[in-house]
Amino acid sequence: MIKTKNVLGFESSWTYWTLFFLCALVPLPVRAEITCASCFAPIRRAAFVSRDFGSAPDGSTDKNWKWRLDGDQLSPEAHEKSPSVSWIEKLQNANISRAERTSPAEEKDGKVYPTSSPEEPKVNRREKRSLFPPESAAGSRFQFRRTGGVDGTGKSPRQNEPHLITSTFALSADSAHNQAMVLWSGPNSSVILILTKLFDFNLGTVTESSLWRSVDFGTTYEKLTDKVMIRTMLSYLYVCPTNKRKILILSDPEVESSLLISSDEGATFQKFNINFYIMSLLFHPTQENWILAYSHDQRLYSSVDFGKKWILVHERVTPGRFYWYESRRSCAQAYPVLINLCVCLTEMQYITCRAQKCSEEGRQYPFSGRIDTNSLVVQDQYIFLQLTTAGRTMYFVSYQRGPFRTIQLPKYCLPKDMHIVSTDEGQVLAAVQEWNENDTYSLYISDTPGVYFTRSLPNLHTFRSLTGNLIVDVYKVAGVSGLIIANKKEDSQMRTYITYNKGQTWSLLQPPVKDTTGHDINCNLPSCSLHLLLQMSENPYTPDTISTKHSAPGIIVATGNIGPELSFSNTGMFISSDAGNTWRKIFEEEHGVWFLDHGGALLAVTQSAVPTRHLWISLDEGRKWDKLSFSSTPLFVDGVLMTPETENHIITFFGHFNYHSDWQLIKIDYSSLFGRKCTDGDFQTWHLHNKGEVCVMGERQVYMKRKPGTRCTLGREYSRVVSAEPCICTLYDFECDYGFERQASGKCAPAFWYDVNLPAHTCSHGQHYRNSTGYRQVLLNNCREGLKDTLSPKMQQCKPIAPSGLQLSTINSQLTAVLGTNITFRVALQNVSQQVLHVDFGDGISVSYSNISRLGDSITHMYRVAGIFRVTARAQNSQGSDSSFLYLHITSPVERIFLSAPVVVIRGNEANLTAVLWPSQPRTATFYWWFSNSTEPLITLEGSISYTFTREGPNSVTVQVSTGGTVLQDVKIITVKDFFRSLLLSFSPNLEEHNPSIAEWRQDVGRVVRATLSQVCGFPEDQMLVSVFPGSPTAAELFILPNTNQSEFRSHTEEQLDKMSEVFMNALNQNLIHFDLKPDTRVTVSVSQLTLAPLPSVYKHAEGYMRSVFLLLSSLLCQTFTFMPLLLAQTHRIRLHLTFF
Repeated sequence: MIKTKNVLGFESSWTYWTLFFLCALVPLPVRAEITCASCFAPIRRAAFVSRDFGSAPDGSTDKNWKWRLDGDQLSPEAHEKSPSVSWIEKLQNANISRAERTSPAEEKDGKVYPTSSPEEPKVNRREKRSLFPPESAAGSRFQFRRTGGVDGTGKSPRQNEPHLITSTFALSADSAHNQAMVLWSGPNSSVILILTKLFDFNLGTVTESSLWRSVDFGTTYEKLTDKVMIRTMLSYLYVCPTNKRKILILSDPEVESSLLISSDEGATFQKFNINFYIMSLLFHPTQENWILAYSHDQRLYSSVDFGKKWILVHERVTPGRFYWYESRRSCAQAYPVLINLCVCLTEMQYITCRAQKCSEEGRQYPFSGRIDTNSLVVQDQYIFLQLTTAGRTMYFVSYQRGPFRTIQLPKYCLPKDMHIVSTDEGQVLAAVQEWNENDTYSLYISDTPGVYFTRSLPNLHTFRSLTGNLIVDVYKVAGVSGLIIANKKEDSQMRTYITYNKGQTWSLLQPPVKDTTGHDINCNLPSCSLHLLLQMSENPYTPDTISTKHSAPGIIVATGNIGPELSFSNTGMFISSDAGNTWRKIFEEEHGVWFLDHGGALLAVTQSAVPTRHLWISLDEGRKWDKLSFSSTPLFVDGVLMTPETENHIITFFGHFNYHSDWQLIKIDYSSLFGRKCTDGDFQTWHLHNKGEVCVMGERQVYMKRKPGTRCTLGREYSRVVSAEPCICTLYDFECDYGFERQASGKCAPAFWYDVNLPAHTCSHGQHYRNSTGYRQVLLNNCREGLKDTLSPKMQQCKPIAPSGLQLSTINSQLTAVLGTNITFRVALQNVSQQVLHVDFGDGISVSYSNISRLGDSITHMYRVAGIFRVTARAQNSQGSDSSFLYLHITSPVERIFLSAPVVVIRGNEANLTAVLWPSQPRTATFYWWFSNSTEPLITLEGSISYTFTREGPNSVTVQVSTGGTVLQDVKIITVKDFFRSLLLSFSPNLEEHNPSIAEWRQDVGRVVRATLSQVCGFPEDQMLVSVFPGSPTAAELFILPNTNQSEFRSHTEEQLDKMSEVFMNALNQNLIHFDLKPDTRVTVSVSQLTLAPLPSVYKHAEGYMRSVFLLLSSLLCQTFTFMPLLLAQTHRIRLHLTFF
């Protein structure tokens, strides 16, 4: 049970709390934002397809049917990237529209015959009016029984053939209305409400509207217009998701701003005037009377009496970024709300407050500091935030409303964008656009808290919808855990892949063996396979291109094609009855397919742009289809209304007979398809498998399915799973842990950047921690024994260890602040083992903490005077200490600074240091230089300085640049020696495509090369330094250093260095030095061919230094600047003069 006190740090009261996000009043452009595919979003006035009136070919006023997006006229939010909504939310806000149609046609014997003459031009046929008059007068209804059973042979219907009971009702006098909303009140209810309206796109308002109500599942309708809406134009209709008897209707604000509220399924209404224009609504997930309303002027209102009274929560709220807080407390407890709120033009914050009282004193800040625009996403048990600093984006997650933690993606993923695919199984599936991806994303899977992610599938196909939403081609199959289908881009082709173990292994789809006519299909893996469209419909009245159902495990119906790649033309319909192992083609053309009777039957309707009077029903998972008639007159089908989770076996078709007819609603009762309720003898067992492997997700799963051809109804209480027996654990029941990658052998090995010797992050002496073996069991995988003990994390005792990896930074990574404001510092350690932390703020005030693990982000300090302060953090225990510091400034911005410095210098000789800025700052920047532990800086107005190091060993150099109110810093460690040797290194060309051109990557490559040299040649690592230069092609320099404890004469030590140099050169020339950058990428290191003229022996120690300076600066300057460096070499001194322009 999650308590509010544990989550937010304060005790909850009976009043409910609200969380919201502070952002700019004027939307600011951002490079990336966190988006999600299924997060619970407010019901919005979204863009929809409507009918536009034009002129008929004869010049008279007629309905000219065109696709038109009316977001500009009606919904300003249509231009925002809003989160996708579930089908329930779509159903509460969807609008039915009449789509563009082809020429009028008759359907006979399963074929369509155009009524126009063959020689008539196609364009004229598309504009010609329909020749089909309505069969009944407006407002009347008729009832008839339609028989079927046609299987394409033309034979007459046989006895006991399936049949439908249908009735048609016309919405009289509404033929001019171009939009409609159809809502079923809810389970166990016979009430259907329909709102039709005429929206004038020129005026941008509703000019006519009608409200209809049925109490007999759609057999008859009563027009309520005169009873509830005198002189009121209705625009939107909503049903409370937690109490379907409660109805809320919005009026068009251009006429008047009011609400119509009903508590008896629309039998009676009360009218309430409001003083704002509602753009979207968000109902509470459990409290039926609680609603949030978002207005057109960025204000958020709340109501606790189902819209009768409203209270302003706050102004300047970001659209679509406010959420009700879902708590596990009882319904009587208070529930907070998550909101985005704009308070200034530059900084955005995520705060919490009471929905009925959001004053300054009532706010809380779960995440300290600013966050990016449109980066707040709340989905299930997770909250996601995004923060971009200096071009690098970091993502944060809160699990079960706990503290925020930094999301850990692979080190060199360097994400540009993140899209949350799902969070419904206690882990996060996310599509991440990596630094080297442009039109594709990579699929990542997290651990349960959503912190550590590993990559499952690269190069996912993505695109943008008409409303700007990111669509990722990933589909989780309902009813079978771990089954995912995705479209992957390979070169210029898109291909469909399937996984049965949550992304551990992927394979192509097996194509069907025969087509619909029984002929063989010539298609063999891997050059040819089945490919599926994975698009979700934005209209709840039309089906998705792929459909599955929890109550029908193993059945997958999808639109697709057979061939070498995915095609969006010449598609047909395919079905799998065994969870994607084998497929059958069921229709040559695209059809809309729905599940009936809890998945026991399938309904198909052609999606061609011609009217139809037939539908198709299958009771044997698509093996045989019965063609049934639902209307005596062909109907343009605009949508299908289903009745989920009910036992009445009723569906409703709505559309129109021709362009002049009223809206037609056809009620279809298909209960006669089933003669009785299923009994035990009507079922057979089905074993879930993966290409013959019966162990899927660690268990043998057996399901019950109805025998083909049995005409009995399943019922809601029907149990699908018969047994689930655990299997012995194998390698693929585990996914690679963070920092590990799957090899071709199937084993998980450390990535080249991951150091397996790093100690646990939070481990105190005497305690125990779980040490990863490189594997973690796939979530919801139920395997037992086997490799489970071997691959599971091992409990190890924490050993006393000296502090290491101490990092000190501010919460917003800024090194400047305004005088008198609170500054929050963040301290990070690689290990925590009974350490004491001492922080000196540099202004005479210091604090100490005895428990670092509980410290979090709570170190705050306010400076009373302006200046530059050296803030020092020092962690210490019985084993040793570590320290970190920064220089904080209390007062045209620079975006980047790079300190160019030699890795090794000669003691007593001047070394040249250069601060390279981007963009360049000609004589406008001030540079501050600190050497070792100095407290007073050297100040220069140029980005270069010469310095003589007198202390042997590692010396730190810190440089800061201040310009335009911005301060940036870089730090380098320079090794000072009396003499050394060096070699220039080069790498095999396959390294270049993996070089992201960042300093951390170069450091990791240098670390790996040094370790490899030490292992192959047998010399200790502390006598080597490897510096990888920026630029391309990648090059590096190996520094060979004398032993620190060397007591022999200098000449003898120099001879040892010469011998070491020869050993290294031999190993490099024999290609013995190599490392695996990725499982399929081996990089070889060799000696560079570049040589310089020999120098006198007395200056031999400077030869490598001259080479490194020349290569480093030439590569760096060619990449960043357009000026030429002037390199002046002297016998004792090398000086660089840099000019910025």
